[in-house]
Amino acid sequence: MVTERLHLRAEDAGDLPALSALVQDMALKAADIGRDAGARRLLLVGNRYRWEHASPTRIRSALRFDHVEQVQRTGWPASPDAVLALLAIVAEADGWLLIRFSGGTALRLQAEVIDISLDDLSGPWGASSQPRHDN
Repeated sequence: MVTERLHLRAEDAGDLPALSALVQDMALKAADIGRDAGARRLLLVGNRYRWEHASPTRIRSALRFDHVEQVQRTGWPASPDAVLALLAIVAEADGWLLIRFSGGTALRLQAEVIDISLDDLSGPWGASSQPRHDN
């Protein structure tokens, strides 16, 4: 069985809306976010909802930010097992990247350039439902 896996890159602010839409509702634990300051890299590994497919499925994915110079956290959970739902990745006017999660949790990244990779790591599996965004 052939499985479609995404392997995408974002290299400027114009690429961010499409990438952000594809990772919206990615579920991950706080412990599944790692920073390698020496390599100037931030890595998020989680279960991405596959918005690009008609049937409700998820897939294990890695979201890698390269050339990261600084990382700031807001509203960070105390438990490394806390589950975060990624809402959006946006470029801020001051040149920082903002990764917003549900519940007011966020990461702000200062990077030399925008260099983001999204790689699906596994085969998909059925999701019990499609994520909802109630106002």
